[in-house]
Amino acid sequence: MKIMSGNSNLPLARAIAGYLELPLTDAAVRRFADEEIFVEIHENVRGEDVFVVQPTSYPVNDNLMELLIGIDALRRASAKRITAVIPYFGYARQDRKPGPRTPISAKLVANLLTEAGADRVLSVDLHAGQIQGFFDIPTDNLFAAPVMAADIQARYGDQSLMVVSPDVGGVVRARALAKRLDNAPLAIVDKRRDKPGQSEVMNIIGDVKGRACILIDDIIDSGGTLCNAAQALMDEGAISVTAYITHGVLSGAAVSRVTNSALKELVITDSIQATEAAQQSDKIRILTIAPLIGEAIRRIADESSVSSLFD
Repeated sequence: MKIMSGNSNLPLARAIAGYLELPLTDAAVRRFADEEIFVEIHENVRGEDVFVVQPTSYPVNDNLMELLIGIDALRRASAKRITAVIPYFGYARQDRKPGPRTPISAKLVANLLTEAGADRVLSVDLHAGQIQGFFDIPTDNLFAAPVMAADIQARYGDQSLMVVSPDVGGVVRARALAKRLDNAPLAIVDKRRDKPGQSEVMNIIGDVKGRACILIDDIIDSGGTLCNAAQALMDEGAISVTAYITHGVLSGAAVSRVTNSALKELVITDSIQATEAAQQSDKIRILTIAPLIGEAIRRIADESSVSSLFD
């Protein structure tokens, strides 16, 4: 088995390799003068089970091309099996047609990965579970909930907890976390979105008064929805609001927005390499999912059960 990485999130790739007690595969990912991407593998991978760690986060298109070209290089070098390890799957929010004459880009990316030569895909908290059905190759979708639940129990286990979904669509995710937290009660933020990137909180479904609220979601991008939800919960009498989000996209002024919000803390994973602003913020803390991904990789290589990780 070999672990290879692009440039998207080298610290995570090194942590995964460290968990597996393996060195990263010696490979060069560089650019020509016109920004064309070139990948060269400097060691023998013939007959090997290779895992390519590359979240397709910002800059999404560059990192996606690095992944596709790296997979193609491995296929042409006669790797036995190539698994694309994509902790954050870019374009996942384009999983359906929201209107006429619009693309389903998540399906396009699935096709590109398969045609490039990927034999398997490993991801974390896909924005929509049905994206697994876009692939005609085996796809494992890991959940960060066990890592988050352990952290919540350690830090807030002595408080009166309530798990909150920031929208109706995230209820299944919130319910799964609540079940891990000794069946904590559940609340839902009902919001109306007028245009992409903007939301208005309308109502809180559930009694949050006197509760330590845990907001759970898969992606924080601009941060507007989350910060509005936190303020609405505090207005309804919550004693504190902490957000646990798997993928910290944090684009634009998101870090500043979180810092100045009613949130007590924002906890994200290292599925995306945090920006310097996020690392320096007093309100943002990072949990590592390297052991989770590393153990899943070990089980895939050993042909053992991945789903039992979440029993």
